[in-house]
Order: sequence, then C-alpha cells, then structure tokens
Amino acid sequence: MTPHSHTLPRSTWLLLLTLTLGWGFNWPTMKIALAQMPVWTFRGTCVIGGTVGMFVLMRATRLTLLPPREHWPRLALTSLFNVTLWNVFIAYGLTYLPAGRSVIIAYTMPLWTMILSALVLHEPLSRRKLLGAGLGTAGMAVLIGHELSAVRAAPVGALLVLAAALSWAVGTVLMKRYPTRMPTASFTGWQLLIGGAPIVLGALVLEANRSYSVDWRGLAALAYNIVVAFVYCYWAWFKIVGQAPASVSALGTLMIPVVGVFSSMLVLGERPSASEYAALALVLGSIATVLRPGRKTAVR
Repeated sequence: MTPHSHTLPRSTWLLLLTLTLGWGFNWPTMKIALAQMPVWTFRGTCVIGGTVGMFVLMRATRLTLLPPREHWPRLALTSLFNVTLWNVFIAYGLTYLPAGRSVIIAYTMPLWTMILSALVLHEPLSRRKLLGAGLGTAGMAVLIGHELSAVRAAPVGALLVLAAALSWAVGTVLMKRYPTRMPTASFTGWQLLIGGAPIVLGALVLEANRSYSVDWRGLAALAYNIVVAFVYCYWAWFKIVGQAPASVSALGTLMIPVVGVFSSMLVLGERPSASEYAALALVLGSIATVLRPGRKTAVR
C-alpha cells in the first residue's frame, strides 16, 4: 500500500470541488421540487433525463454503448444501491425532514464506507483515514446535535435518510469489489438506466393518476437535478471512485453536507449558527487529511 493510497489523487481535486458544489446545492433544489411533485414522479423524471443525457454524451463521443456480457450482473447489483435505493430513500426522507437535516444524516456515508471497505476490501484503517473520519464524524455530530429535536420529531424521515446513506456506502464498496471495464460515461449511463428502471415503473404504477402543478421554481429545480445532479455529478462521483480507494473517496464528500446546509439557508431562508461554523471547520480538517499528499518513501 503506497502513501498515496490514503489520499485523493490530484487529478480528482477539481472533480471533487465541482461535485461538492453540484450535490451540495442540490439539497434545497430537491426540497423545492418535492414540494410540487410526487416522489416517484420526480425521481423517475430525473433518472430518465439523466439516462438520456448520458447516452447522448456516449453517442457524441463514440464511447462503447454496450457493457461486456459478463458485467451485467455486477452492473445490476451496484445500480440497485447507487441509484434505486439511494434515490427512493432520499426522496421519501426529504418529505419528512428539512433539507439541512437530511443532508447531515445522508453524509454519515463515509463512516459506513470506511467500515465496509475494511471488512470487504481489506483497505487498511490508516491513522490518516481514522483522523479524517474522526474529524468528519465530529462535524456531523455538531450539526446533528444542533438539529436533534427536529430529527426526533420525524424519526421515520431520519431512518429513511440513514438507509440511503447505507445503500450508497454499499454501492461504493461494491464498485471497488466488482469493477467493470467501461469508460466512466458508459458506466454512469448504464447505472442510471438499470437503477432508474424500477423508479420509473414505480412512478407509472403508483402515481400515474395523481394530479399536481409545477411552477417555474419547480421546473428549474427539476432541470438542475437532471443536468447537474444526475448527468454531471454521478459521472464525477464514479470517476473519483475509479481513481481512489473507496474509503478515501467517501471521506472526500464530507464537504457536501456543509454546502447543503448553507445553501439550504440561502435558498430556503434558514440562518447559520455557531454550530454550523464549528462543523465547517471540522469538516475542512477532515477533507485536508485526504487531500494533503502523503510522504514519498525512498526507493531501495
């Protein structure tokens, strides 16, 4: 295990920054969209739009469209956790909890990923990883402690979002355990197509006859989800996971909930408190542990 296996490669830093902003700002936009659209319809529209966008990109760049035949089972398995369960659990959880509280619980994911990576992938729990996990967990604890009364008032929502965090962690570890020989854009497109199919089916069966109305804010939120959260951010996330250990990739996402909390304050009218700023400092420290280059060992 090289020192750099405990850090994010420099090639992923820009991807991580844009992913953090893209998924961070997505939390208040999801809340806006879900206030106007049913859960399955909203998520089904997102995965259809995201899938079409990725396949258009694949076609335009002449990437391989069909995955190797032997990789279909692993694509189906990873897409179940990365797309189907994550999106359904998060969408329902957001109907119970405010966006700021939801993003805090969802990003306990790095902790679960680190545990699963050690058990399944045998990734070592280095001091750097443990320090990053400790700082990140402390930051999440500060935020969730501040919002504990709201979480207690909606335990079902909290459990749904926690289930989403666990499903995302499982999906991340499975991608490393069962890798596929595909370009990132192709992999992303098939993940969205396979994982999104049950969501679209659920929308047709459960909500086909439901009436609802969407204003310009809802349409803007839906467009943001499709273009940014699904097409770009899913691609960026899979790209990062492909270049770094699962536990390190997961730790790199810890800034997303901070962006989610502050963007929810900006968009939805909430106000920051001392706990948010303290959590920000802790999470920044956690991110630094996986961004700071490791020491190079002498070649003997």
